[in-house]
Amino acid sequence: MKTKYGELGDDFRLFSGRANPELAEEVAEELGVKLGKIRIRTFPDTEVHAQVEESVRGTDVYIIQPTCPPVNDNLMELLIMIDAFRRASVRQITAVIPYYGYSRQDRKATGREPISARLVADLLVTAGVDRVVSVDLHTPQIQGFFKIPMDHLTALYTFVEYFKKKDLTNAVIVSPDVGRAKLAEKYASLLELPLVLMHKRRAGICGDTVEVVEIVGDVKGKVPIVIDDIIASGSIINQVRRLREAGAEPAYLAITHPVLVGKSLEHLRSDDVREVVVTNTIPIPDWKREKLGPKLKVLSIAPLLAKVIAKIHRHESVSEVFYRA
Repeated sequence: MKTKYGELGDDFRLFSGRANPELAEEVAEELGVKLGKIRIRTFPDTEVHAQVEESVRGTDVYIIQPTCPPVNDNLMELLIMIDAFRRASVRQITAVIPYYGYSRQDRKATGREPISARLVADLLVTAGVDRVVSVDLHTPQIQGFFKIPMDHLTALYTFVEYFKKKDLTNAVIVSPDVGRAKLAEKYASLLELPLVLMHKRRAGICGDTVEVVEIVGDVKGKVPIVIDDIIASGSIINQVRRLREAGAEPAYLAITHPVLVGKSLEHLRSDDVREVVVTNTIPIPDWKREKLGPKLKVLSIAPLLAKVIAKIHRHESVSEVFYRA
């Protein structure tokens, strides 16, 4: 099985769950292979059933399934698929999870809380997965929750290539909080732009209220490119408005995972937002696309995933994906 990424061999199999079949099709096309045959259905009582409809004995199986909303349904479906393949006597299972649900529950912020990101890692390993691949985890430390190989990819270069085509003569890279500062530094370095840091404080029961405490750097008359990993409720609009109050122009938002729940679409239609640039780790329904219109730009990570999958299968280094300049 020869592809533009090299020979994959007859022991290679690529499958998709129901969470993001469009992305899986793109990856398959990029690799020049067909998706494997698997039948997944939901019974009337909401139980999920999966049946592999081709022989996979002794093969290396790659499953593409982000655990995006509905998170619990897609996670359970992935676990059931892993179990089905393990019982079909495959040699190795790699779960390609572009968006890792529960990643924001990575620590105990208060007493008597779960660390759900660790629980999900344990569930995947117990189900029988041999390797996990994900993109832009909420915190890189989640890699340490796994006792198996875990490849943490980044959409950084996908965004950089997009913004290189823009007029950036008056732009600045903005980190929305201290946790994104290191990633923002990479953006600033690759795009040769100044760096601005914001300090925010979350309030509310679920931390869904954001208050900007301080802006470090000059934004007056500048075009901000605000980078982050997840856009869920759209609370980032509070930071964009604070930038505008400080004299900035309407902002670009460069955010990997478009969860887009609650009033996020309403917030993002604001004139304070120039463009919402996201990737297709999570499928965006047509009605959401229509609501944001031309302001929404969706970049494909299929080439990134295809390249990494091929490298893993060929036992080649994938470090260039993490460290290339």
